[in-house]
Amino acid sequence: MLGLGLIGGSIMRAAKAAGREVFGYNRSVEGAHAAVADGFDASTDLTDTLTRAADSDALIVLAVPMPALPGLLAHVRDVAPNCPLTDVTSVKTAVLREIDAAGLLHRFVGGHPMAGTADSGWAAGYAGLFTRAPWVVSVDDHVDPEVWTLVMTLALDCGALVVPAKSDEHDAAAAAISHLPHLLAEALAVAAGEVPLAFALAAGSFRDGTRVAGTAPDLVRAMCEGNCTQLLPAVDRVIELLSRARDSLASHNSLAELVDAGHAARTRYDSFPRSDIFTVVIGAENWREELAAAGRAGGVIRSALPSLDSRR
Repeated sequence: MLGLGLIGGSIMRAAKAAGREVFGYNRSVEGAHAAVADGFDASTDLTDTLTRAADSDALIVLAVPMPALPGLLAHVRDVAPNCPLTDVTSVKTAVLREIDAAGLLHRFVGGHPMAGTADSGWAAGYAGLFTRAPWVVSVDDHVDPEVWTLVMTLALDCGALVVPAKSDEHDAAAAAISHLPHLLAEALAVAAGEVPLAFALAAGSFRDGTRVAGTAPDLVRAMCEGNCTQLLPAVDRVIELLSRARDSLASHNSLAELVDAGHAARTRYDSFPRSDIFTVVIGAENWREELAAAGRAGGVIRSALPSLDSRR
């Protein structure tokens, strides 16, 4: 594990609980020492950690914010270039570009566990964070079936449901269901903060709607700005919807169009199907395309898929 914050620290805990050998690096001395105090194998020596990974052909998990990725990848390239590699970053296309620029694409499979809290750091993590949570594992054209299997198995060992997806499709979805909610939460918090009595009266709706505004600002900026291409159309769409609702409220005293459409969309979400993916063989012809189509339709992987090699 390279990075022992909320996500990296939770993966370390969950992987160890599943019986895996896991060791990690953290830039913060405080975070690394806290992990060691809790009985985990952690270090602040990046070169030593990567050398150990190279010697054992370990799966390296990149669990650092997007701005720290290029420097970290330079070290990986220099010390452990042949190790299988994945990440947990909330954007995939931008990470893919950095991985390609570092010359590490051949051993990389992108990942994104769709779980988290507004808290950060080692102390915020816990082994059950990913239980039944979607964990995207990228099925881009370059991905190696052996590395894909390693990443899939890690996610399953952490208790997650694996959702296969193309990187660009992931980013469009993440803009709508993760990054846009962060911006809406920030805007709602600002708007309410300008009304004198608002905080005194605020209860469940405000608390739920602004929960993610408690996330560290640098983390919010990193994830949202890293997905700028996909986030801009999502922001434009919300502005359009709110503008139409505002005009309708002003001219007809009605919010029926937006409220009815929103309620219908939420109802569709509540009944969205989650079918099991179990017939795809990793490494078989068109396996990436089959997995991407299954994930797009709501399919999830709950137990490890067979690979072509295992069937021989």
